[in-house]
Amino acid sequence: MALVKAFTQFVDPPSGSTSAEASPEAGGTPRAAKIETVNMGFFYGTHQALRDISLRINECAVTALIGPSGCGKSTYLRSLNRMNDIIEGTRVTGSVTLDGEDIYARDVDVVSLRKRVGMVFQKSTPFPKSIFDNVAFGPRIAGLTNRTELTEIVERSLQQAALWNEVKDRMRESAMALSGGQQQRLCIARALATSPEILLMDEPASALDPASTARIEDLIFELKQNYTIVIVTHNMQQAARISEVTAFFCQGRMVEVGQTKQLFTNPSQKETEDYITGRFG
Repeated sequence: MALVKAFTQFVDPPSGSTSAEASPEAGGTPRAAKIETVNMGFFYGTHQALRDISLRINECAVTALIGPSGCGKSTYLRSLNRMNDIIEGTRVTGSVTLDGEDIYARDVDVVSLRKRVGMVFQKSTPFPKSIFDNVAFGPRIAGLTNRTELTEIVERSLQQAALWNEVKDRMRESAMALSGGQQQRLCIARALATSPEILLMDEPASALDPASTARIEDLIFELKQNYTIVIVTHNMQQAARISEVTAFFCQGRMVEVGQTKQLFTNPSQKETEDYITGRFG
């Protein structure tokens, strides 16, 4: 009963939020797997950071990864678009598949993979360029030079990121002049500009005020209609509000995964219950 009461408190939306629609009950019919890891392990040199992670990530849904600091959540997230490849001495065991294809196969084009699997980081990272050039960056790198097409992509991406109305008359201004919440939505727009199928979000609202956090959560709810989203969060209330599935990580293992409401109200593992109720973490 205590966990049911706690979950009810978790899903109360923040001030100014319309996140009620984004409650776990809004998940609807389970969808097909988009990404799947089977017995996945990850090593930094000789240190094993992840052990035997088997997780199915459903298409057009939000999967939240929760757990204490240093438990492997972000390492797992970055492994889904091979962002960890830039760190020397890392290696992956087991399998990681996207639409059934091994993303760590030798013939995989990592640039193409990262176009399909976009990343939004914890700290907003706008480039020291104009708002327009920030969003157009990915398509330009991909070789698009047609000004009309670029303009259409930039406008569409900003609209999807719920930022267009705030910046449409400021496109030549520096992105650095935007507020923190606007910068994070700009980074989401920049990720969307390459037409990804999946968005990986590493604590995208951790540095934002409550009003900006609510806007990001509402945006995630809108985006999941067309994108598969995996989000790392330390905020269990946020996980409860926006995700259909939650996975609890601890000490490099995935302790438990399940439908969000079930995991928060009736976890099968005592370790999960202890974390949710604040006994550690």
